[in-house]
Amino acid sequence: MTRRFGEAPESGRHYTLRPGVYAILPRDGALLLTYQAEPMPEFQLPGGGIDPEESPLQALHREVFEETGWRINAARRLGTFRRFTFMPEYDLWAEKLCTIYLAFPVRRLGPPSEAGHQAVWMAPDLAISELDNPGERHFLRRYL
Repeated sequence: MTRRFGEAPESGRHYTLRPGVYAILPRDGALLLTYQAEPMPEFQLPGGGIDPEESPLQALHREVFEETGWRINAARRLGTFRRFTFMPEYDLWAEKLCTIYLAFPVRRLGPPSEAGHQAVWMAPDLAISELDNPGERHFLRRYL
């Protein structure tokens, strides 16, 4: 059974399944995170939803590049978790199935192409306290 983090699902509410991929990205003693300004300002592991025509690894590479401007290599799956949440940017109640990977940033090609995102390098201990998502914090603690 996949572990759940965050709020329990509300009885009677319809949730749309949204599979997504996210990456722990270490390099030179720091972690590459993304800061998303809207809809709520927060630090996150880079990643996002898997498009219908994509494999999880294709989505991971695309999402990391869009949110950080970096290319990654050697992605390895660490595990999954679920969270039930409202996604205001899509006006959608979602059951997010989040798969976490470990990967390595190998080359910066430019700034993030996704509006409202900023690539941020952060010390691992600080990242644990700054990540908004408890599932992401759990996997980062396990990795460290």
